[in-house]
Amino acid sequence: MSVARTICLRLLTVRARTRTELAAELRRRNVPDEAAHTVLERLAAVRLIDDASFAEDFVTSRVAERGLAGRELRRQLKEKGVADDIVEAATANVDADTERATAGRLVERKLRSMTSLDPTVQTRRLLGLLARKGYSSALSYAVVREAVIAAGGALDTAALDDTASGLA
Repeated sequence: MSVARTICLRLLTVRARTRTELAAELRRRNVPDEAAHTVLERLAAVRLIDDASFAEDFVTSRVAERGLAGRELRRQLKEKGVADDIVEAATANVDADTERATAGRLVERKLRSMTSLDPTVQTRRLLGLLARKGYSSALSYAVVREAVIAAGGALDTAALDDTASGLA
């Protein structure tokens, strides 16, 4: 049991982890299931493992630092083994308005560094950026279109229409 506890505490020292992540690591290191269960229960009892807190912190940091959309946040949390009800509760604050504002900031920031590129290339890269962050194509198209208008025609709207229809 002390081996399992040491493994878990070392992993938790680096960053917060879900119960599933810790259980998988203990399994990988051939820790007996009974010992792993006992250690994980104890860590949960003293709140060193708390999937709900982990999920809330994960969502807050990923939206602020990386600008991820709710869909991508939900995918990553489920991949980490967080229960569906906890995932939904943690991502409840990532509504359509939040996503639109975050996508707009991402596009504005990226657009500033792309002024020397061809308008079609700019459009394709902006739409690709938002797609990689998990934004829907409809939202991506709308946000890029708004950025085009706000930039005062820096991008060719015909190129935007052509690129967006090619991605659909």
